[in-house]
Amino acid sequence: MFGGGGGAGWGGLGGGPPGAAQPGMPFGGIPSELQAGVDLLLTQEPERGESDVTFSHQPSADEKRRLSLSGLLKVYPGMLALALLLVAIIAVATQLGPWLTETAINHGMQPGHGNFGLVVILAAVYLAAVAVSGAAQWGQVRVTGRLASWVMNDLRITIFRHLQRLSLDFFTEEKAGVVMSRMTSDIENLQQLLQDGLAQFAVQGLTMLVITWFLFTTNTRLAVITIVVVIPPLTLMSIWFKRASERGYVRVRDGIALVLADLSESLSGVRVVTAHNRQRYNVVKHRNIVGEYRDANYFTGRLNGVYGPGSQLLGVVGQVVILAVGGNMYLHHQLSLGALFAFFLYVNRFFQPIQLLVQQYNTYQQGQASVIKLRILLDNEPSVLEAPDAVDLPPIRGRIRFEHVSFGYDPAIPVLEDIDLTIEPGETMAFVGATGAGKSTMAKLVTRFYDPTEGRVLIDGYDLRAVTMKSLRSQLGVVPQEPFLFAGSIRDNISFARPDAPDDAVWDAVHKVGLTDLIARLPYGLDTVVHERGQSLSSGERQLVALARAFMAQPRVLVLDEATSNLDLQSETMIEAALDVLLQQRTAVLIAHRLSTAMRADRIVVVGDGRLLELGTHDELVALGGHYAEMYATWISQSHAA
Repeated sequence: MFGGGGGAGWGGLGGGPPGAAQPGMPFGGIPSELQAGVDLLLTQEPERGESDVTFSHQPSADEKRRLSLSGLLKVYPGMLALALLLVAIIAVATQLGPWLTETAINHGMQPGHGNFGLVVILAAVYLAAVAVSGAAQWGQVRVTGRLASWVMNDLRITIFRHLQRLSLDFFTEEKAGVVMSRMTSDIENLQQLLQDGLAQFAVQGLTMLVITWFLFTTNTRLAVITIVVVIPPLTLMSIWFKRASERGYVRVRDGIALVLADLSESLSGVRVVTAHNRQRYNVVKHRNIVGEYRDANYFTGRLNGVYGPGSQLLGVVGQVVILAVGGNMYLHHQLSLGALFAFFLYVNRFFQPIQLLVQQYNTYQQGQASVIKLRILLDNEPSVLEAPDAVDLPPIRGRIRFEHVSFGYDPAIPVLEDIDLTIEPGETMAFVGATGAGKSTMAKLVTRFYDPTEGRVLIDGYDLRAVTMKSLRSQLGVVPQEPFLFAGSIRDNISFARPDAPDDAVWDAVHKVGLTDLIARLPYGLDTVVHERGQSLSSGERQLVALARAFMAQPRVLVLDEATSNLDLQSETMIEAALDVLLQQRTAVLIAHRLSTAMRADRIVVVGDGRLLELGTHDELVALGGHYAEMYATWISQSHAA
């Protein structure tokens, strides 16, 4: 069963000296004909410098601030100020045209009083304004693009750091696809808003102010008429659109999160889906989820379909009113032709930014909905908190004490009740009992994945809630029932807790847990790449790699959660031989499904209904004739039958 990857003749890395160059390794040097190109690439590679990314279980003051668009942008005040300056230049430069046209008509094109030289000068100024506006737009796109990339980089790291800080109950209750949508879809929407949407909002909003100023300086009466006719209905429409679209885009964000969550679940469970012929059911379910997402998008589309044409209609009405009133004023010599022409141009331009704002509002609402979802994610507090005054746990001997511990995942439904138990340093204690009795929960309390509802869990007299997470978990080793292997090489997975460990240490772990033969059979030995979750290896092989990973961590306390429950007899024998090495001189907590594993422990605890029913050695519990003796008799009879 072991050695599922073929190629037994590929180098035999199992017995070779660490670090020796052997056949079959993935890298054999750069061909001479490619060396020049590689050297060129290296000379062009930018200096990255040392990473300034840090992690602490205590969030910084910046991370505690509530997520907002303004808070994201304030981190880079210089870039923000430059972007605003460029936006102001764009807004003013693009609106000089009608004023220059008015001046040219009134002072350079009057019959009998023409001044062609002035017209030429004004035309040159017009062209210069266009050039300045174009250059400012080019600079604004570059500045806002860089600002958005910096802000998004910081936000991604902040969210990922926050996810690393959250407790296990969050990931138990939240769908993985929903979390993925926050890191992908929501951040992409926010990036689009920061890169283009906010800049356009600023440009168009400032443009409206500039145009309004030009309108009042051109003719106050016409400006007031324009404001009275257009602004009230436009304001009412905008308020309605804002409120309705906020609800709509929150539905859109929830919809895409559910789509990604269902997709992620279906892909993760594709083997089970195929085995049980659930393809059609899953397609129907996914169609319904996608249909809800479609309906949310349809709702926002209808809103835009009303607001966009409605604002355009108001623009046309405003132009008609200005043409009628302004034309009458010109006929009565109350307004010059140039002023009427400039005013009409400005009114026409006044509605262009409004229409563009309508288009950008779609981007803004999507981005704002994403901010709300990301804010909710960041507002989640870890249920297992590191105390502000937590101290580093010194090197431990491994004495574990459950001091009248009670716990429930739901406080109203207790899983453990008044557990009082001591595990001595170097002792191996096995927990047995029915499924759901609370065995794994006790292991999770030892590793402080959860905190007890009542009582205390202590190691060497230290309350786990009073020590830092890093100092605690650096002295603990955990081997779960389903070992998780990360995408990467076998070496990467074994040295997961000590990524800088030398090859000697890695090979020592390989030999100690019995991985030597497996490594020898793999195509590239320790550098063989495993697929996601280690699916290219068998269950036994994955468990051996997990044990080697635990051995590499050199823990003082080892927690094994049913590490042999899913293995065949041959694999179980190999795993138990590896356990004998791993458990030497360590305190160990064994969550045992099979009694053959429990019998290797110094003492055995029988757990039932959240309480400790029996405690003693194997022989003592068999002689007691209670729950364990009954379990042992059943196991013996089944073994004989098999």
